Amino acid sequence: MFRWLQSLFSNPSVAQTQPQPAVEPVPAPAPAPAAPAPQPRTAPVSFEQLERINGAWHAWMFDRADGGLELSDAETRVLEALAAIVGTQQSGAALVRRMPGLVPQLLQSLRSETFSGSALSRTIATDPVLVAAVVRLANSCYRGTGQSITSVEQAVILIGQEGLRQLITTVAFRPIIDVRSGFYTRRLAQHLWAHSERCAIAARQLAGAGIEPFDAFLAGLLQNVGLIVSLRIMDQEAKDGERLGTDVFLAQLARATRGLCASIAREWNFPDTVAQALLEQGDLRRGAVMSPLGRLLKLADYLGKVRMLVEQGLVDEADEHLFAGLPPEAAQCYAALTEAAAD
Repeated sequence: MFRWLQSLFSNPSVAQTQPQPAVEPVPAPAPAPAAPAPQPRTAPVSFEQLERINGAWHAWMFDRADGGLELSDAETRVLEALAAIVGTQQSGAALVRRMPGLVPQLLQSLRSETFSGSALSRTIATDPVLVAAVVRLANSCYRGTGQSITSVEQAVILIGQEGLRQLITTVAFRPIIDVRSGFYTRRLAQHLWAHSERCAIAARQLAGAGIEPFDAFLAGLLQNVGLIVSLRIMDQEAKDGERLGTDVFLAQLARATRGLCASIAREWNFPDTVAQALLEQGDLRRGAVMSPLGRLLKLADYLGKVRMLVEQGLVDEADEHLFAGLPPEAAQCYAALTEAAAD
């Protein structure tokens, strides 16, 4: 507290011969409003925590216990192929096979507060995969009541705007894995998608003041799309059992694939904050500056990886170092991921 001190008498030791008039106290000036606390600008997870969990994650994904600081020939070819894609006018979105052309249009419609349920239903009805997902979700609300939903329009009304946003986006991005795919697609694609869904759940849960929950959900779901696209390149370039996964390769792969994610987000007209947050995930430097959504996405990515590594028995969630120093909301978010995994 600021205290205002003022001397009312020049010298208290001097005798006063005349009574002094009362002196009105001088009011203390109002304290200046406190400056708002500066918002954190670096990752909410320590560099050491990220390094540990990312190391365990990559060892599991690429089945390699050792790192390595020199690129193999196959890794060089993969990175050069990715650089060629990012550096040309080739459509990044065109590399995402599953994404139907109508989905960006649907998502733009859902961003409006006055969207038309009937018009949306007609659009959804043109994609059998979306129809099945929408009706299945709506019927899950009536499970055990003996009632069922058979109309897309009924389902749209029941699910509501926010539910449709998340459902359509999830179905649109979910990869279709060809059983004839190469080694890396078969090995990694499903794991990467499972992690994306956990990131989306975590990001939506963590979204607070100033961050739109659906934007956070989009960022989480798009987190690995560039890496999923790169799996086909890995399959093509890693010949005759060549292995991928050195430390230097993974660091460069992170930058390239997150850049591709951001490019795809812009092409689909997602908010600039989403594209920026995705791009920031490729910066692995200690103390790198991040946007609010970028910080949120970093935490969601971390919690999603921890949850999956726990499910695989590769880390012990009782280890206090996993969660030391994380924001208070991380505990509730991790609990939601645990509950979702049990469903």
